Amino acid sequence: MIILIGGEKGGTGKTTLATNLAAMRARAGRDVLLLDTDRQGSASYWAQFRVEEEHSPPVPCVSKFGKGIPAQVRDLAKRYDDIVIDAGGRDSVELRSSLIVANRAYIPLQASQFDIWTLGHMDDLVQSAQGFNPELEAFVVLNRASTHPSMTEVSEAQEALGDFEQVGLASSVVRERVAYRKAARSGVCVGELDPQDLKALAEIEAFYSEVFNG
Repeated sequence: MIILIGGEKGGTGKTTLATNLAAMRARAGRDVLLLDTDRQGSASYWAQFRVEEEHSPPVPCVSKFGKGIPAQVRDLAKRYDDIVIDAGGRDSVELRSSLIVANRAYIPLQASQFDIWTLGHMDDLVQSAQGFNPELEAFVVLNRASTHPSMTEVSEAQEALGDFEQVGLASSVVRERVAYRKAARSGVCVGELDPQDLKALAEIEAFYSEVFNG
C-alpha cells in the first residue's frame, strides 16, 4: 500500500505521522519504505538517527524530488510491501506527483480556521489527481489537537470539514503530546518510548489501524 502524508499547510505534523506509521509498519513485520519528498529532509534525518542509534527494526528511507516521482514510486512498490510518503507543507510538484500514485492520502490539519481555509485547494488537487488515479482516497486527520477537556475546537473543526467533496474526515484525532516530540528526536515511534505515554500510544495506534486496516 502507498500512503501519502501531505498537504499545503506547514507545521501540521506531517513528518511525525509519517515516521510513526513507517516504524509501526516495520515493527509489524512489513517491508516498508519511508519516502521523503520534502526538501527540508526531516524524515531523512529521523531515519538516519534511527540507524545511528541502532534501533530495530530498521526503516529504510530515500529522498525523491521532481516530476519523476510517480514512475519511481511504482518501481519501488515492486520491492516493498508498503511505502509511506512524507510530502512537504506546500503545493509542490512532489505533492501533486505523490497524489497520482498513492492509494490513500492523509492531510494533517490543526483544528483551526486558518488550517481549514487551506483545504479548499487541497480538495481541488485531490480531484485533479483522481483523474489519473481514480482509486485515490483522501482524508483529513486532525493533528496536534489540544488535550484540554474544555476545548471544543475538535468538534467545531469536524463540523466545518463536512463540506468538502473529495476529502473525507478521518475518525482518528492525534493530540499535542510531548511523547511525539520525544519520539521524533530519538529516531523511534511512540510505541518504542520507555516509559510509554499510553494516551499517545492509543491515539497513534488508532490512526495506524485506520490507515492500514480501515
